[in-house]
Amino acid sequence: MSKSQKRFSLVLSLIMTVTFVLSACGDSREASESGGAGNDTVQLIWYTIGTPQKDVNKVMETVSQYTKEKINATVTMKMLDWGDYAQKMQVNVASGEPMDIIFTSAGGFDYVQNARKGAFLELDELLPKYGQDLIKTINPAFLSGSKVDGHNYGIPANKELPQQEVWRFNKTLLDKYKLDTSGVRTLDSLEPLLKTIKENEPGVTPFAMDKNYVPYVPYDYVIQNLPMAVKLDTTDFKIVNILETPEMKEALTTMNKYYKAGYISSEAATTGSTNDLTTSGNWFLDRAQTQPLADNQWSASYGYPVVSTPASDAVITNTSVQGSIMAISANSEYPEKAMEFLNLLNTDPVLRNMVDSGIEGTHYKKVDDTHMENLPESKNYDMPSYSLGNNMLLYLNSNDPDNKWEEFKKFNAEGVDSPILSFNFDASKVSAELTAVQNVKEQYWAALMTGTIDPATNLDQVIEKFNQAGLERVMAEAQSQLDAWRVENK
Repeated sequence: MSKSQKRFSLVLSLIMTVTFVLSACGDSREASESGGAGNDTVQLIWYTIGTPQKDVNKVMETVSQYTKEKINATVTMKMLDWGDYAQKMQVNVASGEPMDIIFTSAGGFDYVQNARKGAFLELDELLPKYGQDLIKTINPAFLSGSKVDGHNYGIPANKELPQQEVWRFNKTLLDKYKLDTSGVRTLDSLEPLLKTIKENEPGVTPFAMDKNYVPYVPYDYVIQNLPMAVKLDTTDFKIVNILETPEMKEALTTMNKYYKAGYISSEAATTGSTNDLTTSGNWFLDRAQTQPLADNQWSASYGYPVVSTPASDAVITNTSVQGSIMAISANSEYPEKAMEFLNLLNTDPVLRNMVDSGIEGTHYKKVDDTHMENLPESKNYDMPSYSLGNNMLLYLNSNDPDNKWEEFKKFNAEGVDSPILSFNFDASKVSAELTAVQNVKEQYWAALMTGTIDPATNLDQVIEKFNQAGLERVMAEAQSQLDAWRVENK
């Protein structure tokens, strides 16, 4: 062989080697669960919200065995903690991180705004083709109420439809001090109970909260947790700065009083989660969104009794309809398979309960055909049920009545619509101002809402900071769109 022939042979060999390596890299997700056999089994990557659980990979191995048999796909779940979720997901989307399924909601990695930015795949064609079963299963109000500009970009969890706030109590402490919650409703009404716990339980946080806490006022936010909202009993549909309303001013004053009294942790404004407190039981009360028989679920999850009392009416809002959605990433390599998985997750009780409660015999045990109870190992797989799909497929807790899901349907039917239900603000014309407003929120919002700073000396300054950032222009654009929406929807 001549020297030129040898050189050509060497170059050809190198090209073939590089081509093989690149091909193998490109097929790594597809072949990862099939031993490299090259069949059609794919690996789906699922990003979701919640405190990362020790056994999540162990459970997903079992889930993958099941889903491989059913739809020839395996699942890798990546959990991002509550306080970090939105920011880390923004980075993931911007960087093109491989993702197939993404948890999103009105308040966590904003569903509407990210759908409009192109983060999620439009599902209008995939849904009827690969999601026929879930269309028949999910309350149609969720699918219609979660449309953005007339299109579906995600699959909402089939759960409670209205949003109702409650005060939750550690019942062990209620019983110990014989405290009565029958008169509790408003923020002010909590004070005698908080005072008792503060004086008698030095190791307990009387009022538990994290940096996402916002005092309840009877308004519906145009964008969740940004200071523009419409009053629930409005007649003029006027968008107002929530910080300028008498209800919020009063609530912030009370929060600061509670903070100064030591009822609220000094680290509340920077705490990403109260998971450590609920795990330890070293808390007395907090506020949460409820659902029928929620006390049973919380008690089963925490391992000690939790009871609640209403803090608001049950109102159907965009936040509640869009409170838990699984979207398919616009950059997903396997959108059809991701849709098949979401269809299965929302219609198959075996898969739904495995994802929610873990491995039978390890994390939970069945009491009968419909009831279950947690085992000690459940502490290593304690998942937020609302974020994982169709809740009405879940096994009942041992103390749940047989008609639990009928109670959910009744609760959903009795909810009252917000005056701005289905209005989704398009911020594209004021995107620069909205970014500046969000930056101001990052600086001041948590400290103000948790009572860490005194509204008497800080509120006017914060309002001015928001206005300097362009809040008034954002509100004017939102008002213009709301007025047009009212005319269009009569």
